[in-house]
Amino acid sequence: MIDDLWYKNGVIYCLSVGSYMDANGDGVGDFKGLLRRLDYLHGLGITTIWLMPFQTSPGRDDGYDIADYYSVDARYGTLGDFVEFAHGCKQRGIRIIIDLVVNHTSDQHHWFKEARRDRTSPYRDWYVWSDKKPANADKGMVFPGVQKSTWTRDKEAGAYYFHRFYDFQPDLNTSNPHVQAEILKIMGFWIQLGVSGFRMDAVPFVIATKGAKVKKPVEQYDMLRAFREFLQWRQGDAIILAEANVLPKTDMEYFGRDADRMHMMFNFHVNQHLFYALASADSRPLAKALKATKPRPATAQWGLFLRNHDELDLGRLTKAQRDSVFRNFGPDKDMQLYDRGIRRRLAPMLGGDRRRLELAYSLMCTLPGTPVIRYGDEIAMGDDLSLPERNCARTPMQWSTEPHGGFTKSNKPACPVIDKGPYGYPHVNVAKQRRDPNSMLNWTERIVRMRKEVPEIGWGDFTIIPVRDPAVFIMRYDWRNNSVLFVHNLDEKPREIAFSAGLPDEAGAHLINLLAEDHSHADKRGQHRIVLEPYGYRWYRVGGLDYLLKRSDIDGDTVRGKKHPG
Repeated sequence: MIDDLWYKNGVIYCLSVGSYMDANGDGVGDFKGLLRRLDYLHGLGITTIWLMPFQTSPGRDDGYDIADYYSVDARYGTLGDFVEFAHGCKQRGIRIIIDLVVNHTSDQHHWFKEARRDRTSPYRDWYVWSDKKPANADKGMVFPGVQKSTWTRDKEAGAYYFHRFYDFQPDLNTSNPHVQAEILKIMGFWIQLGVSGFRMDAVPFVIATKGAKVKKPVEQYDMLRAFREFLQWRQGDAIILAEANVLPKTDMEYFGRDADRMHMMFNFHVNQHLFYALASADSRPLAKALKATKPRPATAQWGLFLRNHDELDLGRLTKAQRDSVFRNFGPDKDMQLYDRGIRRRLAPMLGGDRRRLELAYSLMCTLPGTPVIRYGDEIAMGDDLSLPERNCARTPMQWSTEPHGGFTKSNKPACPVIDKGPYGYPHVNVAKQRRDPNSMLNWTERIVRMRKEVPEIGWGDFTIIPVRDPAVFIMRYDWRNNSVLFVHNLDEKPREIAFSAGLPDEAGAHLINLLAEDHSHADKRGQHRIVLEPYGYRWYRVGGLDYLLKRSDIDGDTVRGKKHPG
């Protein structure tokens, strides 16, 4: 059962083929280049690679405007190159999940070309049309401030078509059973080529009713059950990771109360409150968000992330909370996007402070769910705010001090590599950090390894340990008679705290530090007393008395030792 639910205790690494490694020197990353970097990823310890869209596309939305679902864009290689890559992953025990972008297509997809050309075409009803511009055309835009409408008139079709995203991305009519059948066919195709699952883009929009007369879209949750049933029939351990930024009260509708819908969902609710906690040194709203998203089927899992390829959406926070995050992490208007989020990468958001970066990653890896790492964050890459919208955080991977960071031998990379400032490739790159045992890269490798050795996080039930200081956040996980406990100081000032592990008798008397040698032994009242440095963190395994008696290096007192894993 545990092997089948591989996603419960994995570590996912998200990358874009086009910005990772260029093997043929044309300025664009490709599958041959990615294949060369598989040993790097294997060494990092990740268990799953999430590939952003790589199918044929005009590339107007970084590949999310797909023109052929059954292909590899020629810039990235061929289907044969993909299969070689998939085989390389299999040899190293790495799984692949890919983006499934089926809410919309490119306007260059042959389905849409046929639909706009002929009203009698069978593809006409694959999209959403209206003879007149609907009254609500100026509402519901995904990209406010950039996108002006959700309905655009097409001269050739003689009608308006619906697009929740940009006007070159017409929405598919996902209520059409022929469209649903095609989605299953797409999944089946890639499963056959070695994929273990899909990150489904914009799930709430995929399952919503669409049309000129639809005033309040209704979610068609049965569609999610059909997707899951198909996958379980084709390949029992294949999964869907849903991008669904919804309220906690709706979570179970996506997971399915009988665990028959989505296997995983990104926890946007916790993500937003995590950034508020980092900005304010107040863990109480984060604790509340964790409790609100606690209900889920035993086989379901959350995806936990810090940053991704989109903006940091803060729409679920109160105005005061949102202003606090903006003030601390994106104070300039140029750092913000769509009136709701921040478009920066993690390292510059946190001021390049190694202590805060480690704290953030420690939190991500110890909150309930499966951690998802954004490429480049393992070396603390920066962003290029001169690039438009979300492209600022999508710059090429920085491998070395060679020209263009070793990403390409071309003098004209499709997207410029960051070459200036503290985050430029001469200062931040894989080669340099690989040689430094105390680098962010080597720290990340160690924390990934330790995260995989603590299955209680992925499988267990969590308890938030109460403490008086809101800047200190303590969680315990229990699973199969084992317990682990994590302590984090969100503040820039040190903290001395006293707490109980919250377990009866001797069970919580001894805490074994998993990252260093400063173990803790409770006093006669069952209290642990530890000193946390600014932005400090501790990973403890809760050890019984029998275990501790075998350890000669523990004398019953808390000894403050090294903080960093090593």
